[in-house]
Formats: sequence, structure tokens, C-alpha cells
Amino acid sequence: MTQQKHRILILGASGFLGNSIYKELSSYFKTFGTYRTPKIEFEKNHHFFEYNFEEDDIFELLSALKPTIIISALRGTFASQLIAHKHLYDYLKDHKKVKIIFLSSANVFDAYSKYPSYESDTTLSNSIYGHFKIRIEQQFLKLPKRQVAIVRLPMVFGTQSPRVNEIKILHKVNEFIELFPNLIMNVCTDKRVVQQVHYIINRNKNGVFHCGSNDLVHHDDFIKDLVRQLGLNHSKFKYVYTTNEERYLAVLPKYNTLPSHLLFESSSVFSDIIKTF
Repeated sequence: MTQQKHRILILGASGFLGNSIYKELSSYFKTFGTYRTPKIEFEKNHHFFEYNFEEDDIFELLSALKPTIIISALRGTFASQLIAHKHLYDYLKDHKKVKIIFLSSANVFDAYSKYPSYESDTTLSNSIYGHFKIRIEQQFLKLPKRQVAIVRLPMVFGTQSPRVNEIKILHKVNEFIELFPNLIMNVCTDKRVVQQVHYIINRNKNGVFHCGSNDLVHHDDFIKDLVRQLGLNHSKFKYVYTTNEERYLAVLPKYNTLPSHLLFESSSVFSDIIKTF
């Protein structure tokens, strides 16, 4: 299938990651997106459609747009998301030429704390969020391989990311920024996620992808460096110890590796943010 023939629907295209993906792909493909909260910029864009997954029927939207690729970047209540993704799964079962790209999380491995996790590792989570992501992953992985790409993400940062915005707000109101000194992780930015999703589409890749920096960092070191790079001088920090031992929450690629020009180190996250800051 050639690039121009793709019709892409991004569920959650008004959110931080979904909107970054939309802005990238819309220049190359016939790209549509959904939004939940009405805003003028979305209402005026004829490629955006209002969709409340707690109330609206996804089948009606899919029947009208006939996407060849669906990217799920939905956020919201877990119970309603599970139902919406079950409907997506039912649609994909009946439409064998349609592909799903599901944005998942490193939290599908948060029950493991001794090592970083790789694509073929068995998922296991102690958190409600991680368990929720596992359920959706397992559902889509029942489909034929060619129809599914699971993109697992570590902590994602960006100029307008919720994490960076929270840091700026806490600094402004002189509140403590939490640091987890025993947490070892890798990181990502919306720019890197977008590049990797675009690559998966262009090369018609499938399977499980771990999209994060090649190196590992301690949470407290990374956040303090980020605060320094943002020029937020005299910020207040609070150290939070959830465990006495170091724990990992990192997703590293081993089997589904990306080309060298898409690989990056954690230090690149700072330059990605500062360049557009």
C-alpha cells in the first residue's frame, strides 16, 4: 500500500501526544483526528471529529472515514476506554486490511523492578494503569500480526507535555517538585514518538516496539537536569522513597530495533524541549 493511499484516524488527536502525531502525519497522509472537548481550532478543522468514547459509537465514525490505519492515543476513564477498545477490536476482526497502532506504557512491566524490560518479556503490573494497558494489549495481540503495532512508551516529555507543564507550575507557585531517587528509567519526547510512529507506518512494521532513550537515568538526576535546562532557578525539591532499593521502569528495544537515525540518548530530550521552549 503506498503512502498516499493511507487514511489515518488518530483517536485522541486533541491530546498532547495525539496532536503531535496528527501534525506530523497530516502533511504526508490523509489524516483525521478526534477530539472530546470542543475548541475552535478543532471545530474549524474539517479533518477533526468530536468523539466522546463514553457516549458515542465508534462504528459510525469508522464506517464514515474508512481508515486504513487507526492510532489510539485516547485518555480518560479506564472502564470506558476498555469498552471503546473492545469495539475497535471487533471492527478490526471484520476489516482485515485495517491496522491498529496502540500507544501503551512501560507500566505494563511495573511489577518487575530488578531489570529493564524488553519487547518479548511477559507483561505484569501492580498498578491499575499498567493492568489496564495490558488488557488492551492482549486483546489486540489476538489479531493477525500484520494488523497490530504496540508502541510502549516510558516517561514522555515535551515543551507542552503535562509533565513539563506541571514542573513549570510547581516552580511558579513555589511548591515542591517530587524526585524519586531510587527510580531508574529511560525517557522520550513527543518528537521522538512521532518519528517512530511515522517510521512504523512508512515501513509497514508490526509487533511490539519499545520507544525510549538507549540509556538509563535516575529520575532525580534527570528532573534536576531538566529543571536546570529550563532555567527554573531556585526550584524546591522533595525526595520520595517508595522503596529502599533501586527499581527499574524502563523499556529497551532488543528484537524490534529501529534504524540508527531514530535512536537517541536521554540528553537529546533536553535539546528537543529547549529548542522549542
